[in-house]
Amino acid sequence: MINVQRLTDTFKRLVSIDSVSREEGRLCAVLASRLEEMGAQIHIDDAGAKIGGDSGNLIAKFKGNVACPPMMLNGHMDTVEPGRGIQPVLENGVFTSRGDTILGADDKSAIAILLEALTVVLENDLPHGPIDLVLTVCEEVGLLGVKHLDYDRIDAAFGFALDATDTAGIITRAPAANYIRIAVHGKDAHAGAAPEKGINAITLAAQALSRLPMGRIDEETTCNIGVIEGGFATNIVPNLVTLQGEVRSHAREKLTAVTDGIKSAFEQAVDSYPAPDTGRNLPRVSVAVEPEFPATHIPEDHQVVMLAKTAAGNLNRKMICKPTGGGADANIFFEKGIITGVLGTGMTDMHTVRESVGLKDLVQMSELMVEIIRLHAAHPS
Repeated sequence: MINVQRLTDTFKRLVSIDSVSREEGRLCAVLASRLEEMGAQIHIDDAGAKIGGDSGNLIAKFKGNVACPPMMLNGHMDTVEPGRGIQPVLENGVFTSRGDTILGADDKSAIAILLEALTVVLENDLPHGPIDLVLTVCEEVGLLGVKHLDYDRIDAAFGFALDATDTAGIITRAPAANYIRIAVHGKDAHAGAAPEKGINAITLAAQALSRLPMGRIDEETTCNIGVIEGGFATNIVPNLVTLQGEVRSHAREKLTAVTDGIKSAFEQAVDSYPAPDTGRNLPRVSVAVEPEFPATHIPEDHQVVMLAKTAAGNLNRKMICKPTGGGADANIFFEKGIITGVLGTGMTDMHTVRESVGLKDLVQMSELMVEIIRLHAAHPS
């Protein structure tokens, strides 16, 4: 029932519309128009105004023709850079960009799949319950859209987000994450004439970093310092360096322990400085920790998992439960009480100019979503 040409045309059109984070307005308008033509009730919330973007989240509600609890379907509208002027290429059944931009399959492959699946359901009058289609903004810059979503408009208590690679897996475990910002304050001085009068903030930061494990800490936990900024000129002892990083873990106690270890390492580097300027309280350090998203853990016997596995089985495919080290809108939905399994679309090499997705994967995932929607209506409990 999947219209392959329509699906191809939809995906090409979507990725050809620029929608980098905070600039999703044009894409949102196109999607709202199409979904309204499909019979959905459309609402665009005020998330954009809250996060400095030109569009809010798009919520499209389909009434359904079967009385059962509503189900949510989710993807995100924004892309990363370089994401302007994308020209999709389809060769040998695989979509890529021309090589100078991303493709935008993350996450427009999801949107194309969901549009095709819903179109098939509606044009064939297949049984379906109420559906809340939620297309978010600013997922790529800290899940900002879903964090500011108008949850009063969402009736579903479970659903699916399409924002992963593996088409034969459903993500049921994802880590929590802490965002960390560190500021090391030293003392400026002329680096040639009087370096001994200065306190080099970069040196102190380096000493702290040298004491810390980075990368994969264990099978549940990762740590990364990804941004370092400091200094003004080679002839000035730097008086400030700022660092940004994150800790992720599936275990709350490990998340806390690694986060506290980072804070302790920087405090020790500052406290052990041999010649502090006590009058100015230098050197000193400040560490700000902000929870970025919570962990998710969906039991394997939950309705979300069983729907995905049964639908895949009906199509003679496999569906396995998988953990991930990444975060998605699903983490925030989970915190809000909306149990959300994450499915893959086949996209690979996301966030690079080598990004790709196979047409076959788009077709198969569209088929899977049609079957999930049908099964939900047939077995709503």
